[in-house]
Amino acid sequence: MSEKRDYYEVLGVQRDAPEEDIKRAFRKKAMEFHPDRNGGDKESERKFKECAEAYGVLGEEDKRRTYDQFGHAAFEAGRGGPQGFAGQRFDNVEDIFRAFGDIFGGGGAGAGGGVFGDLFGGRQSRPGERVGRSLKLVLDLTLEEVDQGVERTVSLKRQEHCTTCEGSGAKKGTTRTTCSGCGGRGQVHRNQGFFTMAAPCPRCSGQGTTLQHPCTKCRGSGKETLQKEIQLRVPAGIEEGVQLRVSGEGDSGDPGAPRGDLYCVVRELEHKIFQRSGADVITEIPASFAQMALGDEVEVPTLRGRASMTIPHSTQSGKVFRLRGQGLPTMDGSGRGDQLVRVFIEVPKKLTERQKELLREFNDIDQKSAGERTFFDRIVSYFNK
Repeated sequence: MSEKRDYYEVLGVQRDAPEEDIKRAFRKKAMEFHPDRNGGDKESERKFKECAEAYGVLGEEDKRRTYDQFGHAAFEAGRGGPQGFAGQRFDNVEDIFRAFGDIFGGGGAGAGGGVFGDLFGGRQSRPGERVGRSLKLVLDLTLEEVDQGVERTVSLKRQEHCTTCEGSGAKKGTTRTTCSGCGGRGQVHRNQGFFTMAAPCPRCSGQGTTLQHPCTKCRGSGKETLQKEIQLRVPAGIEEGVQLRVSGEGDSGDPGAPRGDLYCVVRELEHKIFQRSGADVITEIPASFAQMALGDEVEVPTLRGRASMTIPHSTQSGKVFRLRGQGLPTMDGSGRGDQLVRVFIEVPKKLTERQKELLREFNDIDQKSAGERTFFDRIVSYFNK
């Protein structure tokens, strides 16, 4: 008996839901469980793949009709089902991008697409063609760059089509020949009762052609490694760990097949003054005892210059103030976070004789105003409140 959850339950729709509702539910669930939005959490990635598998069946009329009649069993035996149906399984997130890119919208980070358009874009290849490998790099950003957004040029090594054989892998003056094992289809089929199984042709590894005379420069691979520079546009407010997907900037695929993608993982550099908490930024500023006791107007550093802040009289050390709208922009464009400012008393390292005299006088007055209780008595009283 199958342990899989019902596909309608996975997407959270009724069994009679129209196609548009199913598509909308898949998009919502995929946005929720996308591993890049959940810090690479494995459980989120599992649910992401589960939703994609469910939509791979319910999103196609014939497969949905078969699922309604036979359930999961229609797609499990031999990885196929009645009438030759095959359940769509996804071994990695990139397979989902390529399968359902039309639902989420394409466009890369360098092409002006939104963040989630970059994350969910996808392209298809023809049978027998191998899509280029996707690449990944770490993109270091300062908080100032996160605040404003930034355009960045990155340099990387990637595979390009061999300039001698133009990616065919064949020696100049020769061509690849049609595979005799699969007749150029790239796949071989086997019948097992009611089920039909398709597998890559073992003779040509699914390419549909074989190589008799390999190119002397690339030794038949059709590829060479070259240094390339890529222009990136990073949106303001981007968060640590988010992956920007730059469509078609990975390794080249087979001739005529799409390139892989470039994934840029954002890493925030440590700041000397500020710490980040979501869209808020946190900083600490020192103040003198007199400023905390009497109150004062001070200037506070922000990511965009300086801002004025009032310290009320009788402020206690460790008090946190909020400067509205002085934080980072949110990723969804709904506004800005705040800046949280913690003030603490800075004790001077050196005192003049006059300063010492005034402090002794203040201490004497303070003790008299507290009555006959000692300093220790006041501490005990404080903790017994």
